[in-house]
Amino acid sequence: MRLTVFTPTYNRRELLARVYASLTAQTVKDFEWLIVDDGSTDRTDDEVKKWIDEGRIKIRYHYRENGGKMRAHNTGAALAAAPLFVCLDSDDVFTQTAVEDLLAAYDRAVSESSGIAEIGGVVAHKGSTNEKLLGKDEFPDVKTSTLFGLYLKGFSGETTLMYKTELLRRFPFPEIEDEKYVPEDYIYDKIDEVCVLAVLPRIVTVCEITEGGYTGSVEKLKRENVNAFYLFYEQRAFITPPGLLKLKYLGRYVIYAHRSGRPVFSGSRLGWAGIAAGCAYAALLLLLNKE
Repeated sequence: MRLTVFTPTYNRRELLARVYASLTAQTVKDFEWLIVDDGSTDRTDDEVKKWIDEGRIKIRYHYRENGGKMRAHNTGAALAAAPLFVCLDSDDVFTQTAVEDLLAAYDRAVSESSGIAEIGGVVAHKGSTNEKLLGKDEFPDVKTSTLFGLYLKGFSGETTLMYKTELLRRFPFPEIEDEKYVPEDYIYDKIDEVCVLAVLPRIVTVCEITEGGYTGSVEKLKRENVNAFYLFYEQRAFITPPGLLKLKYLGRYVIYAHRSGRPVFSGSRLGWAGIAAGCAYAALLLLLNKE
């Protein structure tokens, strides 16, 4: 078994049936489906037990008290039995050849690698349908890249990410008291420091944005997870090359340092000049009611 398909879920019993259907239809079944139930109260376990009894694919189910997606993700990475790991959210489904495509892209990249950079996994497209990208941009014409490197080259779409499981264990999401969310890119930026990803310009996940999902409630997430967003913006401000994008991250770093009660200048690795510019940009954002 080469791949753990991980699904965190919280009161998504009805949606999980779609995920299950897409996994049982896979052309390659060299995977386990690991469901981490983050405290559901809708009898998700009864539904999953039926699927386990059917025996069509390997399924493992783990229940934990509600702690948010990032804690569930850390649990999933710790429990995963396969060397490769992909997160398939409860409101997403795989295309029929998704597992086959991801594993083939990884094997091809490893075989073609010069050894200069470790191949840490695969980045592929998400779509709103099997043919339509979720976002307007195709990947840049590169075979391998860091994830952030793709965005710096102008890519702005949604992605499916398959990583080596050991990387997700090495870089767990921070578990912050009284907060339940951390921007996923906070960890992916750290993984970028040690490896590159094979770029697969193909839709392997179809995403349906649902009411109550993380993607549809960004502003609420920011209000409720100020420490997590402080960490994210501070890191992005540090790693982004000089330019307007860096200034935007510096401005949001200043805003979330204030909101989380942290000192803006003291002990920062961003430099006084950069933070001063960030203060000016933050003032502009607040004046325009953009943050």
